[in-house]
Amino acid sequence: MARLADDIGIAALWLRDVPFYDPGFGDVGQILDPMVYAGWLAATTRNIALGTAGIVAPLRDPLIVAKQATSADQLLGGRFLLGLASGDRPAEYPAFGVAFHTRAERYREAVDIIHTVIEGHFPRHQSKHFGRLDGALDLIPKPVASRLPMIAIGRAGQDLPWLGANLDAWIWHGIDARRMTDIIPQWIDVTAEYGFKPYGYATWFDLERDPDAPIQYGRVLRGGRNALIEFWQDQQRAGVSHVVLNLKPTRRPAEDILEELGAHVVPLFPAHQPVESEL
Repeated sequence: MARLADDIGIAALWLRDVPFYDPGFGDVGQILDPMVYAGWLAATTRNIALGTAGIVAPLRDPLIVAKQATSADQLLGGRFLLGLASGDRPAEYPAFGVAFHTRAERYREAVDIIHTVIEGHFPRHQSKHFGRLDGALDLIPKPVASRLPMIAIGRAGQDLPWLGANLDAWIWHGIDARRMTDIIPQWIDVTAEYGFKPYGYATWFDLERDPDAPIQYGRVLRGGRNALIEFWQDQQRAGVSHVVLNLKPTRRPAEDILEELGAHVVPLFPAHQPVESEL
């Protein structure tokens, strides 16, 4: 299915970070560790970007995350997107010896450390929750491009001005896809001084067999392709740059849905293609 998504021109595959099965929560993502999975997908895909949505930054050592991310980016030829989240499962935190109430502060520190070691050489850095760098070590490899795209997944316990200043893009989520454009004016306002920073959102998704079926809004965005095309064109004009579709609730085979999207929908929303100067 990853090869099919690549072949039809879908922009990105997103890998989730769910360390444990929590019966009280239920959902376990795609089960596989996202960094291991990204390495395997690097050998089976050609053009599609691979992103994490998102690595639970407060529970992972940011130096190891940086090493894994730049390694994956090298294997992918610059196709890796590092999405970082704060985690929404309190039961996991005691297993890692981390206090749940510190997750927002640890997230900020993790983002700062990852920026520091990826973008600098032999850096110096002191953190409260993680380690210390004294200028004697340099992280290798560096990313393919001059910087590695880092994306906020959810709010991560932060305010929008901090996300806009410290991350390169933002993927939000909600229970009603119609409301996902409401916050765009605020996002544009807090990112204006930094240049264009994309905004996208994630949603549960199902594609009806009838191409003319109306959209059913709610926790699952469900409808026929014609109504969805019109809906997404309106959202694109409102400032949405990317939509992450989670196919878990689909009632049709996922391959059928991908093929229909590839034939009729994806060509209307082509993925951005990097140019030589960006590399």
